[in-house]
Amino acid sequence: MLDAKETLQAIQIMGKTYPTTGSSLVADTPFHFLMAVILSAQTTDKAVNQISPALFARFKQPEDLANAKPSEVEPYIQTIGLYHNKAKYLVACAQGLVTQFDGQVPKTHKELMSLAGVGRKTADVVLAECFGIPALAVDTHVGRIAKRLAMVKADATVNQIEQTLMKKLPKEMWITAHHRMIIWGRNQCLARAPKCQTCPLLFMCQEGQKRTQS
Repeated sequence: MLDAKETLQAIQIMGKTYPTTGSSLVADTPFHFLMAVILSAQTTDKAVNQISPALFARFKQPEDLANAKPSEVEPYIQTIGLYHNKAKYLVACAQGLVTQFDGQVPKTHKELMSLAGVGRKTADVVLAECFGIPALAVDTHVGRIAKRLAMVKADATVNQIEQTLMKKLPKEMWITAHHRMIIWGRNQCLARAPKCQTCPLLFMCQEGQKRTQS
């Protein structure tokens, strides 16, 4: 398994290929970004970005969404997966923002996760992207890369992946590492067809070495 020094080295090498990274979700306020992250579950950021302008224009403030019915939200998001449940989550989340936080997106894990539709990963992403608070959200790309490079144990849970990476990487690198691992997973270390032959991390990736030898 990679030690802390090697894990940091891998993230730095990713940065040489993709020096500028960040969230691909587009939103103009923390409230809208929170909505976008909730919508992005089990779908692509691109799909969310396609429907979000009209959604955000209709529901500009938490109060607007809190007073709506899920059936009023569904037409705006019906092109993405699980839209029935997501509409319910969005309305309930907005209601929580209004009643518990005076319409403001909170800045702690505990408070964010008290809102409907907000799990650990969503809270991490919002804290990092909206407020610059160090967090290391683990999505499918981050989890896959961490395991393939043996930054974490092969059977590590999402929570264990997060905790292990945070221990191995400097706190100021958490947000950057999250971004780089996502773009690495989208463009280099793909789920079904990783580009091992051209990967600059092949020298430290035992799985990649096995794939290229077979």
